[in-house]
Amino acid sequence: MSNIKIRNSVKSTIKQFDRVANYSKKLKDNIVDVKNKSNYNNEQTETEYGENKINSTIKNGIDTFNKYGQKSAEKLIDKLKQEQKVDLMKKNIKNSNMFHKNSIKTIKGTTKDTGKGIKTAKNNAKKLKKINKARQKTLQKMKQTANAIKKAIKITIKTVIKAIKAIIRALNWLLILLTGGLWIFVIIIIIICMIGLLVASIFGIFFSSENIGGNTQTKTMSSVVSELNREFVGKIVQIQKDNPYKEYDINSNRADWKDILAVYAVKVNNGDNSTELVTLDENKINTLKEIFWEMNEVNFTKDENRYTKKILHFSYTETVEIVEVTLHININGKNAYEMADKYNFNEEQRKQLEELLKDDYSTAWASVIYGTSAGSNDIVNVAVSQIGNTGGQPYWSWYGFSKREEWCACFVSWCANQCGYIEAGIIPKFASCHSEGVNWFKACNLWRERGYIPKPGDIIFFDWLDETGIRNGIADHVGIVEKIENGKVYTIEGNTSDMCDRREYDLYSENILGYGTPMY
Repeated sequence: MSNIKIRNSVKSTIKQFDRVANYSKKLKDNIVDVKNKSNYNNEQTETEYGENKINSTIKNGIDTFNKYGQKSAEKLIDKLKQEQKVDLMKKNIKNSNMFHKNSIKTIKGTTKDTGKGIKTAKNNAKKLKKINKARQKTLQKMKQTANAIKKAIKITIKTVIKAIKAIIRALNWLLILLTGGLWIFVIIIIIICMIGLLVASIFGIFFSSENIGGNTQTKTMSSVVSELNREFVGKIVQIQKDNPYKEYDINSNRADWKDILAVYAVKVNNGDNSTELVTLDENKINTLKEIFWEMNEVNFTKDENRYTKKILHFSYTETVEIVEVTLHININGKNAYEMADKYNFNEEQRKQLEELLKDDYSTAWASVIYGTSAGSNDIVNVAVSQIGNTGGQPYWSWYGFSKREEWCACFVSWCANQCGYIEAGIIPKFASCHSEGVNWFKACNLWRERGYIPKPGDIIFFDWLDETGIRNGIADHVGIVEKIENGKVYTIEGNTSDMCDRREYDLYSENILGYGTPMY
């Protein structure tokens, strides 16, 4: 992953951090919570403690970081470390001198009055024991506090580690300095600097699929992506419903989600880090939807094959005209650079776009776009109930064929229909593995290549060797993923030796063409 250009990310004034007031409040609440856990004996209220810690460090931390950049921040931290060590040494020397003076005073007292001195010595021993006990307790609390804060920091910057190398270096500094007693300074400075750096930059897009503060009601980017995918699928399904056909195909050049989101990030950010991209509101969602549909135009054409057919009745013969329709669904997509021209992006915006489209961020984009899914055991359970069926009835007849056809795709469609997935537009009704099955999932941006780790309910497509020992990249067979264990994918398939049965394959078997990943 390439390094972040710090100059572009932090060039704005202190005013930019006003937009992250909510994040500062959450940081304050975290510190308050840590204070509670450590049972500090302080006259301040818990809220005052958190506010004072934030207010007393935010200006110096942010001003210094923005003025000097990351290198200066590291120098500042090093300076703080050295000063803290000196302060600790001075404090230890002072405490040692105090203890020495008290000891001398105690000894002098005992020489004046032996009896009274012995009693005083005993009392001093008891006091010393209590002091040592309190000291041990205080050290334990400090250790617990440090561990609690350390845990909170790991949670806070979990996604940062994935995307920003500069922040990883800062984290390494943090872990080192935590053991040196500088955590109270370093934590606040680094967290505030990370928030300011990320929230007001284009890289905030990489954290837009996180639930900020655990608020499950907040829309995340992956949830909006899922909504738009469903709208897109619904548009294709509606075209199919409105135009009865015998066969259909999909010619897709759909825009990649990475391109769509990169254009969105640059357009909203406006090239000057003026708008944070971590959170979503109605205006941002509407902007994303506009970009999505401008980059994905869906239309269709139809071919009609007309012929006559004689139908023999009991007393007469009827000649009827047969019209067979082939439906062609076309998806014309635009790439990110075409949209840059359309939106008249300036030089800075084009640099941002080029940065976001680098392969270095592939993993980060995947987490934003796909989020998490557990798959579906419903369709798996339906498929399991059909194991042992021979001949393909009722699957091919349910599909509409009057005689037996190659029925692996009919079986998958039949199982999906039993779960209501066809009506919902989650899985297509298809009899042709490739032109109708693979192309549908590709058009809907729900296709994953071999090497992807599938989930139960994913649709697995196969490409067998032909008579000449060559794979042509065209799906020959299809099944339903049941589970993944020990590097193998277990499936339930129809029309495997003309029956429904379980099969297993190495996860990276060359027989696997890829997977359709329905939005369950």
